[in-house]
Amino acid sequence: MTYVYLTLAIVFEVVATSALKASHGFTKIIPGLIVVTGYAAAFYFLSVVLKTMPVGIAYSIWCGLGIVLVTLVSVFLYRQVPDIPAVIGMTLIILGVCIITYFSKTISH
Repeated sequence: MTYVYLTLAIVFEVVATSALKASHGFTKIIPGLIVVTGYAAAFYFLSVVLKTMPVGIAYSIWCGLGIVLVTLVSVFLYRQVPDIPAVIGMTLIILGVCIITYFSKTISH
């Protein structure tokens, strides 16, 4: 269940961060409510994950996948296409998350 909760934390964080731009500095009500609700849910599920997974590992997976997923969402929602160095950097982030997830001894599989 740890990875299910971590996935939920990531999804809620991606939704909240994506809505943050649409909130226009919290001047738009609906996107602002999505931001607040999304971050609250993301932090709740992350706190549940931290009961069984080390904070550094959980946070690195959460942040790494969040960065990549927010970038993908921003390509489709806001037409913000990353350049080649950004894509290379995000590829390295994904590689790092994979190494942590599959090879770290601090995670119980």
